[in-house]
Amino acid sequence: MTTTKPKNLELRLGQTTLIDVRTPAEFAGEHIDGAHCVPLDRVDVETIRTLTGAGPCVLVCQSGKRASLAAEKLAAAGLGDLAVLEGGVNAWKAAGLPVNRGRGVISIERQVRIGAGALVLAGVVLGWTVAPGWFGLAAFVGAGLVFAGVTDFCGMGLLLAKMPWNQRGISAPSCAAK
Repeated sequence: MTTTKPKNLELRLGQTTLIDVRTPAEFAGEHIDGAHCVPLDRVDVETIRTLTGAGPCVLVCQSGKRASLAAEKLAAAGLGDLAVLEGGVNAWKAAGLPVNRGRGVISIERQVRIGAGALVLAGVVLGWTVAPGWFGLAAFVGAGLVFAGVTDFCGMGLLLAKMPWNQRGISAPSCAAK
């Protein structure tokens, strides 16, 4: 698996297929022109080959992590000629390159922070007012955040990505999320 910088990708846009592995809602909120939406949980060799033919493929997500996971999965299944957009859509925008903007959506990362914060707060309030056992909820969420920070794997993020509000836009013609 290789990486490519935003300015290098911009020069090759007509010669490579761009696959965005974010959720349909994130894709609908903003995406690089010409990208195809194939959510991470639906990435497979057959879908990618259908979209790319035999040509090169660049995978993109918000920051590069999910695209790297997709590239590892596809490379392990024997698909070659893959690259990951270094820094994802964030780096693309930071380089001053254009994105197509749609209806705004809260990013998965922000949803995780909101959800984790709400659960910790609920655990503390319930621990003080109802029963001390509720402090365990705050401890559990805290341990999950530490685990996510150390391993770069966030189960809450993966779960939130499957929620109905993050599937909005799934019928968009450029989203292969069927």
